[in-house]
Amino acid sequence: MELGLAIEQFLEHLGTRRGLSAHTLRAYSQDLCDWKKDLEARGLGTVDRLGERLEPAHLRSYLSGLHESHERSSLCRRLSAIRCFLRHLRVEGWISRDIGVLVPSPKAQKSLPRFIKIEEMEELLGAPDEATVLGRRDRALFELMYAAGLRVSETVGLDLGALDLSQGWVRVMGKGSKERLVPFGGPARAALEATLGDRPGAGPGEPLFVNYRGGRLTSRSVARILARHLVRIAASKVLSPHGIRHSFATHLLAAGADLRTIQELLGHARLATTQRYTHVDLGALMDEYRGAHPLNQKNR
Repeated sequence: MELGLAIEQFLEHLGTRRGLSAHTLRAYSQDLCDWKKDLEARGLGTVDRLGERLEPAHLRSYLSGLHESHERSSLCRRLSAIRCFLRHLRVEGWISRDIGVLVPSPKAQKSLPRFIKIEEMEELLGAPDEATVLGRRDRALFELMYAAGLRVSETVGLDLGALDLSQGWVRVMGKGSKERLVPFGGPARAALEATLGDRPGAGPGEPLFVNYRGGRLTSRSVARILARHLVRIAASKVLSPHGIRHSFATHLLAAGADLRTIQELLGHARLATTQRYTHVDLGALMDEYRGAHPLNQKNR
């Protein structure tokens, strides 16, 4: 079997049986297709040859060649995709040995999630011009993402039927097709009611957030909308849509919410993922200390 066909079948397996998102599937496809070119150059362009002749040294050499031009996090992601693919080939009986487990992962850089302070978030929420249709949409978009800690992919994937405005709940389809119910408060409800008032005939199966042509917003559109409003408020920080989710978690932790609650709200499968925010909160505390302590001020 040609490697290209094996990769296609593997991606189909990930999409239909494991329910991975289109974004994740694109990343897997790009990583595996790039590796395929390296394998073909080594004369390992079929599954049979891969199973018989692939050695850990081949994989280490491939990753080493990418070291100068790629971040360590990118190398870790590529190795993860390759391991998953080789494991799939082994389980399906197409190869007799899996050398992926013999290649150690590059040590990933530990970066803390970006977030903004509560005062900055309040400024961002107030940035859209609510006298316009798009301004009301943007305000509702930011309010819901911050109130419920949603991923941008989850946000743009919402349909009107996922909202329960009377109870203040939204039904979210997260990673791995895992569904969760997340609450949101009064400000988000008011903003949502305002933007939905501009679409009186919209049904439950229609997108919650739409562009000016009536089509569903994309993740890239949300990033552009956020960047435009950050410029309007002259924000000094660079913030991605995911940074709104990070801010949600950091602010909850600072207000006394326990990690298990935050884990449930964020839809994290592992508590260790949520525990990153303890370090973020400590970093924010140190920033406040350095900026406010009298002795620190004197030494500036």
